[in-house]
Amino acid sequence: MPDIGADHRDCMRVALVTESFLPDVNGVAHSVVRAAEHLLRRGHQPMVVAPQPPPALRDVRVDVPYPVVRIASLPMPGYPQIRLGLPTPTMTGAMRAHGTDVVHLASPFVLGAWGMAAARSLKLPTVAVYQTDVAAYARAYKVGMTEGAAWRWIRTVHNAANRTLVPSSESGAALGAHGVERIHLWRRGVDDVQFHPGRRTPGMRRVLSPNGEIVVGFVGRLAVEKQIDLLADVSRLPGVRLVVVGDGPAGPALRKALPQAKFLGVRRGLQLARIYASFDIFAHTGPYETFGQAVQEAMASGLPVVAPNAGGPVDLVQHGRTGYLVRPFESDGFTAAVAELATDPLKRATFGAAGRQAIEGRSWAAVGDELIGHYEDVCAAGILERRAVAA
Repeated sequence: MPDIGADHRDCMRVALVTESFLPDVNGVAHSVVRAAEHLLRRGHQPMVVAPQPPPALRDVRVDVPYPVVRIASLPMPGYPQIRLGLPTPTMTGAMRAHGTDVVHLASPFVLGAWGMAAARSLKLPTVAVYQTDVAAYARAYKVGMTEGAAWRWIRTVHNAANRTLVPSSESGAALGAHGVERIHLWRRGVDDVQFHPGRRTPGMRRVLSPNGEIVVGFVGRLAVEKQIDLLADVSRLPGVRLVVVGDGPAGPALRKALPQAKFLGVRRGLQLARIYASFDIFAHTGPYETFGQAVQEAMASGLPVVAPNAGGPVDLVQHGRTGYLVRPFESDGFTAAVAELATDPLKRATFGAAGRQAIEGRSWAAVGDELIGHYEDVCAAGILERRAVAA
């Protein structure tokens, strides 16, 4: 194992152990890709350790310029789209062969716990990144674990790490209230070049709004916890078109519940950016978001946002300036806020411009450098601790 010393700023070998990775489309996989890309740009050497994808996706090519180690996995009971990594010596061997200096645990729960154990056996410093409200999943999906048991497990895993990074003040407060220690704020970045108001096009507007409707957009996984069905009344507002981008286990039920909505499926890259910019209003309904990356992408695209007054959006949306925060779990607030914005083009433009201004300085490069700073801090603390023990 290489010496962890002052040359970290020049080159660190970082093992990113993640519960989800490409070809999955979700916030955890996306942030790991971004972190690994940034590490490469800064001259570091990332390695990703992730569960084996389901059989239907194992032939999907994942072309990334860094090693990806796949761990045998099983479907999560009650939510088979999530894969649970199995305990195996593969992880420890991969870290040893990689010469890992620091371990990044992305949304650790199952595979992350094995990653923590491997890191401790190799005496490696760890940074645990809280990204998924596992307790809410336990409550929503009845996955064989109570909400209280989920919090106990979260506390155990995160308190074994040298530090925990949280994406929002609300998630930090929730972890602190449940006994998690050594919490630091680390927000997510946004690609403010790709997601830009200038991506709005007449052609995309004709696709989304063939009769000149005000377009209200949702982007994200179609899952029960996202509570997209709260937009049913929005989809019935006169002169309004609800457009849903994404896919997931709740897709079939939502298509029945929202027959007036247009469902586009999963979209990526510049096509997704053009769709965002061609919306008029962005609606985000999920009350359990630890951050809310789609909200930030919508703001970068110059959209007013309507979101629940809960979770990550509380830090992102300035009520009455960049959008509206409404009561979670209730449809009336979403409907009223959208109805008001739909009839007030000046307010939409003002909120959208303020949102674009608010995301300035949140590039992935900036937050990536913050992450490297956290790595350096835990590595330096580990050196001091070992020296103290040796003395």
